[in-house]
Amino acid sequence: MGIFTKPEVVILKGTSDAQAYLEKLELLQKKAEGTALEQIQKEIAITKAGIQGEENILFELKNSNMDMYVLQDIYLETGDGLGAQIDFIVVTAKLNFIIECKNLFGNIEIDSKGNFIRTMEYGGKKHREGIYSPITQNERHMAVLKECRAENRNFLMGAWIRKNFDLWNKSLVVLANPKTIVNDRFATKEVKNQVIRADQLIGTMKKLISENRELPSTKKEMKEIAEKILRRNKEQRKDYAEKYEKLAEQTEDISEANDSKAESMKAEETENIVSGVCPRCGRELVLRTAKKGDKAGMQFYGCSGFPKCRYVRNMTES
Repeated sequence: MGIFTKPEVVILKGTSDAQAYLEKLELLQKKAEGTALEQIQKEIAITKAGIQGEENILFELKNSNMDMYVLQDIYLETGDGLGAQIDFIVVTAKLNFIIECKNLFGNIEIDSKGNFIRTMEYGGKKHREGIYSPITQNERHMAVLKECRAENRNFLMGAWIRKNFDLWNKSLVVLANPKTIVNDRFATKEVKNQVIRADQLIGTMKKLISENRELPSTKKEMKEIAEKILRRNKEQRKDYAEKYEKLAEQTEDISEANDSKAESMKAEETENIVSGVCPRCGRELVLRTAKKGDKAGMQFYGCSGFPKCRYVRNMTES
């Protein structure tokens, strides 16, 4: 009797820098004001959506009932300095899947030229806008991964890897927002095979694996492939929060400048009152007596430039 082992999903790296990035942004929004605050709040919303999208994909992978090694949030860099931050690399027995996660709001239309058009409704109106193609984005990721696998090999092996890379590596763009509707009826077959919803991910992976005619790797070989990629992962990355830190600092500088200006104006006003000069226009202050109203008979300092300047100060104010 044969022994059947249960398919195993191994998460070699299942964490993302996005959470730490989000925490930085949430601290910065406490300092920011005006347009800087609006930009930071918008980035927070985008980051939260991205984190939720990746969690949706990770859930699908963990419940795939397939043998696989999962790497999340991998940053690779070639010897020439080309970099790619890849949401997921999934190593299976026959194919490696390079997954770009998009948790987009609104509905997506893909035309015959491969353009992505998003339609969103707000203010009671529908708004259409073109967005950067996630297929193009993932093609760049694939190119960086290919070069990382090929470089530092001898000439023949490097050329062989570059030539055959697409046989074992497939690009998938996963739209992780369950409310997003994808209209791809005019898209090419190649595009349709790459852009899917999160609930189609496992079915698509199984279909592509079943169609692949290459010999399957053993679990040991799968692990070695995944670990080689993981060793190329760079932990020290560009700090994307730096841009928003500068925005928040500018807000603080403006606020401090305004406070300083207000204090200076207040001090100048007090000095002018003591010397009998109007703090608004610089004319002489004169002693007047109110003739009407509930303050009739009371004296006050008024600007000699009245009625052009209506500055007044009560006698009781210091």
